[in-house]
Amino acid sequence: MKTKEPLSYRGKYLLLAVMPVYFMIAGLFFQPVDEIFSGLIAILREPDFLITDYFVVGGVGAAFFNAGTITLILLVFLYCIRMEFDGHTITSCCLLFGFSLFGKNLLNIWAILFGVFLYARYHRVSIRKHLYVGLYGTSLSPIITQVMQIGHLPLAGRLVLSVVVGICIGFVLPPLSAHVRDIHKGYSLYNVGFSAGIIATVVVSLFKSFGITVESRLIWDESHNTLFGILLSVFFMGMIVFALTREKTCVLKKYWQILKCSGIGGTDYWKDYGDYAVLFNMGVNGLFATGFVLAVGGDLNGPTIGGIFTIVGFSSTGKHLRNIAPIMIGVYLASLTKHWSINEPAPLLALLFSTTLAPIAGEFGVFAGLVAGFLHSSVALNVGIVYSGMNLYNNGFAGGLVAAFMVPVILSFLSRMSRIKNEDIL
Repeated sequence: MKTKEPLSYRGKYLLLAVMPVYFMIAGLFFQPVDEIFSGLIAILREPDFLITDYFVVGGVGAAFFNAGTITLILLVFLYCIRMEFDGHTITSCCLLFGFSLFGKNLLNIWAILFGVFLYARYHRVSIRKHLYVGLYGTSLSPIITQVMQIGHLPLAGRLVLSVVVGICIGFVLPPLSAHVRDIHKGYSLYNVGFSAGIIATVVVSLFKSFGITVESRLIWDESHNTLFGILLSVFFMGMIVFALTREKTCVLKKYWQILKCSGIGGTDYWKDYGDYAVLFNMGVNGLFATGFVLAVGGDLNGPTIGGIFTIVGFSSTGKHLRNIAPIMIGVYLASLTKHWSINEPAPLLALLFSTTLAPIAGEFGVFAGLVAGFLHSSVALNVGIVYSGMNLYNNGFAGGLVAAFMVPVILSFLSRMSRIKNEDIL
């Protein structure tokens, strides 16, 4: 069968823009336009540290418009600066869309991005080099909103302080992210989430030392499972069908090759295997994640859809069905032995975001993946207290810790087994 021509540069961005447009159109059926506007205002005003579901705060339509608008702005910006389109483009856009359903909004991300821009200018390098780190680093955007909520300061003071804090966060993100990567050796895909956890710990500690406290919260939608299930399934099935209609034979062959990859360090499947194989992988993983959430009795809402789109986004840079399934099953098995239920909010998010450890399953096999998921569920449910939910990529921090713990141990066993084998041969 003759394969279709690869997508043009413009065509790639237009195809990625289908995601926010699809959900923005869907949002119009959930909520009247006037209520969407007032819902967006409510989202901008609301503290948004974990767990804050924008579907509850502003309404379904407002949440989709918040996420869609931010993503479209990003796509236009990337297109205008002629950013090279690769797997990380897809990953960053999917993460921005997903987390804009429960933490990122049209106001709280820009100061961090500006800080990254200043870092690039300081080192006289192109912003393109660090832009994706900045986009991932907007996981710390709840800190910006929290500064704006400091009651005893005047509005102007709060605004200036929030901008300064955001710039400082963005400025330290690139060097810190480059450094911590050596700790987990690329076996945790959410590397910026790990560095963001360190930054959040420092910032929140400073907050507490000045008497600024953050109360825990849980704003969680439970009322749209059927509608969201249909909406997501149609979208992901559309990705699969589109990919197959473009390159049926080649897509399946390349998908099989993707399944053989470990995913260490965020392998760029888009560059290695092409447009349509990646779209197919994204659709398959999206359906699997959605089905898993529903199968365990979980809720489809802002945070869980954000988790699903994180899996979908990283399906272009490291994740596939073979390396995420053992991790998720490991988290589920952990729920059968521990005092929490898998369909509770925090464990359910751990289930989805635990796939940061996909490279462990990809490199060391199913059993290692099961153990990684089992350990991750415990770590993720306890480390968040350190920074009071101010890091949206909480599981990125937890995943980095688990990878830093597991990988050296596994490698030591493998090294010993290799020496024994060589001694037997000799």
